Amino acid sequence: MTVLLHSDVPGYSCRRGKVRDVYDLGDRLVIIATDRISAFDWVLPTAIPDKGRILTALTLFWLNYLDVPNHLLSTDLADMGPAFAERAADLAGRACLVRKASVVPIECVVRGYLAGSGWKEYQRYGTVCGIALPPGLTQSARLPEAIFTPATKEESGHDQNISFEEMSDLIGRDLALSLRQRSLDIYQRASEHAHSCGLILADTKFEWGMLPDGEVLLIDEVLTPDSSRFWPADQYHEGASPPSFDKQFVRDWLETTGWDKNSPPPPLPPEVVERTAAKYREAYERLTGQSLGSSLAAR
Repeated sequence: MTVLLHSDVPGYSCRRGKVRDVYDLGDRLVIIATDRISAFDWVLPTAIPDKGRILTALTLFWLNYLDVPNHLLSTDLADMGPAFAERAADLAGRACLVRKASVVPIECVVRGYLAGSGWKEYQRYGTVCGIALPPGLTQSARLPEAIFTPATKEESGHDQNISFEEMSDLIGRDLALSLRQRSLDIYQRASEHAHSCGLILADTKFEWGMLPDGEVLLIDEVLTPDSSRFWPADQYHEGASPPSFDKQFVRDWLETTGWDKNSPPPPLPPEVVERTAAKYREAYERLTGQSLGSSLAAR
């Protein structure tokens, strides 16, 4: 079983994000989803087997399902050049050739339920990112309608929630209006699909880019457990936080270790790795209706 922590490709410089490695080919990029996992703004020393392949496959499913302008060009390693094709055993299923776009410096967050930082703000002020909500809502309550709550993209640390007006000041009102509408539309369609699979899409975030001619593209990962909060519908009820299809097992375990979150984190025990990998796999299989099969695990 391949566990990819780093995707070093000879002859190309690499920019490493928390969980993805990006290679610049000039007017195109190669994005490789590794099996790294992050929590509390730290990359952990233990990888989750096949996480990168699972999230890549799920992003590809959503791009096909949504049929919106996006940056994907190919997943064929031969299109990326010999250096990538020669590493097919490691990179197959986790590498995407994409158009290079100027990243809009805003996380486009859509929330349909009251959870996470939104729930914390609502308890104090009755608002989420400055948007007033009805009184008396409980944790995980479904909102009267989905809301758009942008955030800044920070190089380190947490992204910062901002108002729509602040977003407009940063990138221009016309673009802000367009991204809000596009993000809400995608959330609505994805939420309906998730519901048909027995899942609730509580919230998600999108990233957008612009080509030199002004065309707006959906970029980065889309509607994965790393960028979205999925809940099993049969375990949902208001007033509590339902289990989610993401790295919650990792966060919960780290909270029990005494780790101070200011120094390198401890390695994950095998049972936490296995349960987390199973959750990623289950999310893919439920959303796509397809089995990853034993062939993926054997790579």
